[in-house]
Amino acid sequence: MDMWRRLLLALVCGVAVAGVYAAQPVLEPMGRDLGVPAGLAGWIVATGQVGYLAGLLLLVPLGDVVDRRRLIAVHLSVTAVGLILTASATESTAWVAFVGLAVTGMFAVVVQIAVAHAASVSPPAERGRTIGVVTSGVVVGILGARVVAGTLAQAWGWRSVYAVLAVLSLGLAALVLVALPSRERPAVRSGYGQALVSLGGMFRQRLVLTRGLIAFFLFASFGTLWSGLSLPLAGTPWRLGESQIGLFGIAGLAGALGAARAGRWADAGRAAPVTGLALSLLVLSWAAIAQLPGSLWLLAIGIVLLDLAVQAVHVSNQHLLTTAHPDRTSSAVGSYMVFYSLGSALGAATTTAVFAAHGWVGCSLLGAGFAACASAVWAADRALSRGGPAPRVDSGEALQKERAALARRPSLRSDACR
Repeated sequence: MDMWRRLLLALVCGVAVAGVYAAQPVLEPMGRDLGVPAGLAGWIVATGQVGYLAGLLLLVPLGDVVDRRRLIAVHLSVTAVGLILTASATESTAWVAFVGLAVTGMFAVVVQIAVAHAASVSPPAERGRTIGVVTSGVVVGILGARVVAGTLAQAWGWRSVYAVLAVLSLGLAALVLVALPSRERPAVRSGYGQALVSLGGMFRQRLVLTRGLIAFFLFASFGTLWSGLSLPLAGTPWRLGESQIGLFGIAGLAGALGAARAGRWADAGRAAPVTGLALSLLVLSWAAIAQLPGSLWLLAIGIVLLDLAVQAVHVSNQHLLTTAHPDRTSSAVGSYMVFYSLGSALGAATTTAVFAAHGWVGCSLLGAGFAACASAVWAADRALSRGGPAPRVDSGEALQKERAALARRPSLRSDACR
């Protein structure tokens, strides 16, 4: 896959995921206009995450049975409908906004279809790098949305954010049909029902469970920061506006810069140690983030460290899973992202309640606790790996060498095929 198509898929990911997270920097005015109590405002973000979870279970398996190029275009088009519904809601029709947010989240799983497409058409030795570039669009979408959303909301109100994203989604849907190759087809030619069964079977595999649990706590920690950050910044003593709060997304964009590098490390077979180091960094980042009441500079440093750590772990996880399941990349990524969605929803839903009861110190302890749980899962998995057979986590190059060796030993070919 050439760089142009990688960047196009990264842009698809960025716009799709921005629709789910665009509410974060405008949570206060959006909740006020829709009549949502402050203590329940976190559910505005969590609704999109619940929709995302439904999409992972019901829509992502389609990526293994139909043309992914057309599927990406359809997902983007329906996402635009959800964004338009959200923008059109009023206080008397607040339910319309929640329906729109749920639809937007559900079809934002186009991200997983895009990642699966990129992984399936890339040579094994370049898979990590490709996933890193495409996945960087997710980070840019999540964090860049804060900058753009804050600026747009300050000028034209929070509804303009969703209107702009709807236009971008429709434009990208048309571009995908023109730019992506139509010859790419999924490897699995069974029906949708069998694809769902295949997805369910993924949850019985140790690699999926361990990497999924790490992602669950990883993104609960990530969601704790970004779902709650606007609350203390908008209050005493800072009293920042939406556009000023959105600027902190620039600090988080540093995490996207680590995406391609993390992918190269994974290609070289260093995904496991990189994960452990990044999770330690994630825990330490909360020590700086907790200083928010006294220092915006320490907050910015903590944000850079947190997003760099999250992105390194996320890319490594997806590389390991797509390498282990090259013929079922959509199901592998989809099952993993179920944990991501649940963790993100947990972080979004709990942060506003914890902030109302215990302030930013309570939120920082919550985020650090989630990060520590992710580290504990990683350490337990490493300990189990030393005591017994480890799950298959070969790099692309190592996998190629093993298959070549098996091909020279006819008696083992049937086992290799299985």
